[in-house]
Amino acid sequence: MENKLDIKGYALVFSSYVMWGLLTFYWKQLTMLLPFEVLSTRIIFSFITMGLVLVWKKNRLFLSYLTEQKKRSILLITSLLIMANWVIYIYAVSSDQIVQASLGYYINPLISILLGLLLLKEKITRLQTIAVGFALAGVMYMTFGYGDFPWIAIAVAMSFGFYGYYKKKENLDTLNSLFVEMMMGLPLAIIYMTWLNSNGGSHFVSVSIWVTFLMCLSGIVSIVPLLCFTEGAKRIPLSSVGFLQYIAPTLMLLIGVLVYDEPFTGEQLFSFILIWIGLSLYTFSLIRTKPRMIIKTNEEVGQGKVIETLADTK
Repeated sequence: MENKLDIKGYALVFSSYVMWGLLTFYWKQLTMLLPFEVLSTRIIFSFITMGLVLVWKKNRLFLSYLTEQKKRSILLITSLLIMANWVIYIYAVSSDQIVQASLGYYINPLISILLGLLLLKEKITRLQTIAVGFALAGVMYMTFGYGDFPWIAIAVAMSFGFYGYYKKKENLDTLNSLFVEMMMGLPLAIIYMTWLNSNGGSHFVSVSIWVTFLMCLSGIVSIVPLLCFTEGAKRIPLSSVGFLQYIAPTLMLLIGVLVYDEPFTGEQLFSFILIWIGLSLYTFSLIRTKPRMIIKTNEEVGQGKVIETLADTK
């Protein structure tokens, strides 16, 4: 059964990454807002949306996360990491640095590999080691050869890499843990929005009805792709999920260069080529993995063990 082509699974995962990539257009519509205002709005409406989803699913697993001190402490860390990842990405879009943000999400899977190797003592094959080497060479070339340190890309990759590491290490359910993370960020978001409004700096209702409407949608645009991914990833092999995840940063790159006319120099192209070679080699190594290993890993995806290292909760 595991080898049967699951069209619905592929369609769900494919659509989730397409949505994450195309959401660049959505965030670009909010560039008149301060990044922390967009972040705060996203936290508030994501908390509300995920709360409704969990009520609908009659899922109360998050209660155990709140009562267990260890998981509560881990979720405080992951809450800070995901908020940092979101606000950096929002800043990148608003400051016309979508290309660099896309680079970060290309690098992220390889950061996860390194964290697994160094912190979780996972084993990687020789081909995967070569793949990581190509990707690191691309980042190093952009940093030293081009002379422009890609801090946005590194920050995006590192924040989400460590986010995935903690979620995998503690085997935390995707929706319930994200709900608790938003709950932890909720007081800060409310305080910031209250302060901003009292100082006349809030744009929530002062710009246009359209902007207000888009801000209210931030919870839905955050949760819908994640739900599609979570359901789809249970149905298809991890190697396929790993290959499809590059759809989102590729769309970001194309949108940044072709739609918003962001510069894309020869040096950047060479760096991206090195990273693409690394990603191709790594994906090829997954495809070569024995079927029994793919099936085993796919079961882990269904249990939520590695979803956070693959899902782009941008």
